[in-house]
Amino acid sequence: MMYAVAAIAILITLALALARALLGPTVYDRIAAVNMFGTKTVLLIAVFASMSDRSDLLDIALVYALINFIGVVAVLKLVEHGNFFTEGKTADEGSEE
Repeated sequence: MMYAVAAIAILITLALALARALLGPTVYDRIAAVNMFGTKTVLLIAVFASMSDRSDLLDIALVYALINFIGVVAVLKLVEHGNFFTEGKTADEGSEE
């Protein structure tokens, strides 16, 4: 019963995060909402793993958390600099060195 209540609460926060991602006034609000959506998904996988006594799902949750973190950092760098290069160079300028 406790796991079901936790899962329902996580699903409600997932819906709220999705609403913020769709309606966010700035791009940073949307990125934060997508990050929260990924984090709550990891929590939902962990709750489901506890409910079903399947510890192998925790490995999947950890991998998903790492992918979520790397993806959010990459998107933030893309929004901040406009590209993925470290010094702000374009692909053609970076290959001349």
